[in-house]
Amino acid sequence: MSHIPINSSQFRQAADLLCEYGRLLYERDWSPATSSNYSMRLDKRHCALTSSGKHKGRLHPQDILVVNWQGQSQTGGKPSAETRLHTQLYERNHAIGAVLHTHSRNSVLLSHLTRSNTIRLTGWELQKAFHGQQGHEDILVIPVFDNDQNIPRLAHEVEQYMASEGEGHAYLIRGHGVYTWGKDLDECFRHLEALEHLFGYQLELHRLGKSSTLDNP
Repeated sequence: MSHIPINSSQFRQAADLLCEYGRLLYERDWSPATSSNYSMRLDKRHCALTSSGKHKGRLHPQDILVVNWQGQSQTGGKPSAETRLHTQLYERNHAIGAVLHTHSRNSVLLSHLTRSNTIRLTGWELQKAFHGQQGHEDILVIPVFDNDQNIPRLAHEVEQYMASEGEGHAYLIRGHGVYTWGKDLDECFRHLEALEHLFGYQLELHRLGKSSTLDNP
C-alpha cells in the first residue's frame, strides 16, 4: 500500500476537486456517461485518479483512487484502463499537476476527420490560452495517435513522440478523444476549454469547405 494515507487532507482535497470537475465536464457534454478519466498529482510517485466505469457526472470521493506510476492502485478499487497515459505524463514532467481526458464531440469528430498525424492550428487569437503561444500567427501542433487497446504500447508511442518533437499541450486519440495537462486543474481546464473552441472552429470551417487543416500531410 502507498505511504499516502487514504484519509489524508491532500487526498481528500484532490478527490473532491476531481468530482467537482467531473460534474462540470459532464454538464458541458464533454464526458458522456462513463467515458473519460481525470487525475491530479499527489507527489513524485503517485496521483489521484478516477476509477474505472464510473459515471463522470455522479462521481463521489470513494470513486477516486491513488495509483503509482506503474498504474497500480494503492487504495483498492479498479483504476481506469488508460491509467498509464496519465502516469506517462507525470513521470515525464514533474511540473505537470493534472491531466484531463474527455470524449467530447469536437475532439472525437476532428480526430476522425483528419488525414494527418498532426493537426496544426493557426490564425486563432485563442491560441494564447497556451503557454508559449504569443498570438494568432503562431502554430499550435496537436499530434493524433491511432486508437490502441494496448495502453502500454500507446503510452510508449506517446513518449517516443514527445521525446522527439516536444511535449506540447495536448494530443488526440483517433475516434476516442483528447488528453491535455497543466500545472494544476485550473490550467488544465483552461487548456481543455480553449481546445474545445479551437476544434469547433476547425470543424465549422471544414463543414463550410474552407479549411485545409484536416488534409495536411
